[in-house]
Amino acid sequence: MDHRGDKYRDLGIKLTPQRIAILDYLEGNRSHPSAEDVYRAVMQTFPTMSFATVYNTLQTLKRCGMVAELTGDPEKKRFDPNPRPHHHLICTNCRKIVDVHVTYRLPVADHDRAGFDITGNHIEFLGTCPACKKRKYT
Repeated sequence: MDHRGDKYRDLGIKLTPQRIAILDYLEGNRSHPSAEDVYRAVMQTFPTMSFATVYNTLQTLKRCGMVAELTGDPEKKRFDPNPRPHHHLICTNCRKIVDVHVTYRLPVADHDRAGFDITGNHIEFLGTCPACKKRKYT
């Protein structure tokens, strides 16, 4: 194996060249890509790679805690390669997603917890991004 996979060795998954290409594409990617976005990007290097390989790799990375699956887009699953807790701003027009790195302490009354021990939260703020706002008013 070449040295490109060295930084991913601790994931505990088999590191094929295709998986390394997917990991390289995701590293530092803040666009919250869909499986289709990842597939289109990685196909440039591996034109014979199947969409199933990309999707299965993303699911494996999700199980390993390396990516989070976002649910804010009802049309397609989006993936966030930043597994640290944070929140998101989501444009309801173009579906752009932006990270919010602020901690919100939201008290939940005992009678609303349904017996849950709360260990964290994820908030999705919905609105209109600056580009869509500009298009609307120009």
